[in-house]
Amino acid sequence: MSKPALKLAFLFLLLAFLFSFNIAYTATIVNSTTTTLSQQFKEAPQFYNSPDCPSITNDDLDEDKDDSSSSGNDNIVCSDRAVHVAMTLDTQYIRGSMAAILSVLQHSSCPENIFFHFVASASANTSSLLRVTLSNSFPYLKFKVYIFDDSHVSGLISTSIRSALDCPLNYARSYLARLLPSCVRKVVYLDSDLILVDDIAKLAATPLGDSSVLAAPEYCNANFTFYFTPTFWSNPSLSLTFANRKPCYFNTGVMVIDLDRWRDGDYTTRIEEWMELQKRMRIYELGSLPPFLLVFAGDIASVDHKWNQHGLGGDNFRGLCRDLHPGPVSLLHWSGKGKPWARLDASRPCPLDALWAPYDLLQTPFTLDS
Repeated sequence: MSKPALKLAFLFLLLAFLFSFNIAYTATIVNSTTTTLSQQFKEAPQFYNSPDCPSITNDDLDEDKDDSSSSGNDNIVCSDRAVHVAMTLDTQYIRGSMAAILSVLQHSSCPENIFFHFVASASANTSSLLRVTLSNSFPYLKFKVYIFDDSHVSGLISTSIRSALDCPLNYARSYLARLLPSCVRKVVYLDSDLILVDDIAKLAATPLGDSSVLAAPEYCNANFTFYFTPTFWSNPSLSLTFANRKPCYFNTGVMVIDLDRWRDGDYTTRIEEWMELQKRMRIYELGSLPPFLLVFAGDIASVDHKWNQHGLGGDNFRGLCRDLHPGPVSLLHWSGKGKPWARLDASRPCPLDALWAPYDLLQTPFTLDS
């Protein structure tokens, strides 16, 4: 080969190398700033109401509501006939959230009557991408995204036994009464690491009695003292908090909340007061749960245990596999360290993770069109 030909070939190879390097570098920058794009999700099937579902008309529409961050048919955003579901939304748990949403819709008799209220962190700067992700996989989903300012709670958070529990968004459930429109009177709060295998309308219809602010499955056989430090129990002015009630543990990942009663009692402030005390003298170890127990334990409406088969993620240190509790199952909850999608990806699933897998909407690069 002549020298001019060699020079031309070398120049071609150099340009090809630089071009490929530029593509790789650009892709790295994109992935580092838009993490949600690393996960693509399939479109879920559309679900329709059964003939006997209550009709929701324009009479239920709040004319003063803000539609700037909502999607779908918003006629139900203020309707008492709708089932209102609240969840937090972030990039770390988006895969779990998508599975949870699918499970709610798939097992509902009136899926078109469900309105989702999603709370996303303002600091994440990804709310628009999360909204697009939801709309692409659930084109007919009725939902609204609310922005949660981390500064409301970041100064009140004390370190706990697991760093994931210290995320400000983990405390957003305490602010639902302030974030959601005042016309929303009752909501079902769900964590992102669960699936339903029953109609959520049954859970939403839980009676709260004459005065209860929230309802959740209670576990009175649990060692309640475990959730607070010896400092708490040795101080009479603190331990007497439970003097006139029978406190039982309940998991805050599944709750039915009367938002009107919450607002009337200003329960967000009550929770914040306990968190402020925790900053001065350590009285608990488990993140956002103990303040709820301090305010509500012993005063909640009970829900059948089938609505929160919790702990499937194992304990907060090792995440070992666990079995279901005895009895029927309407909701499976992977609370704890281990999440089903992470264990499935690592090819180290627990047996019950196979029950979560059918709701996984993740689009893998090896999926072939049929």
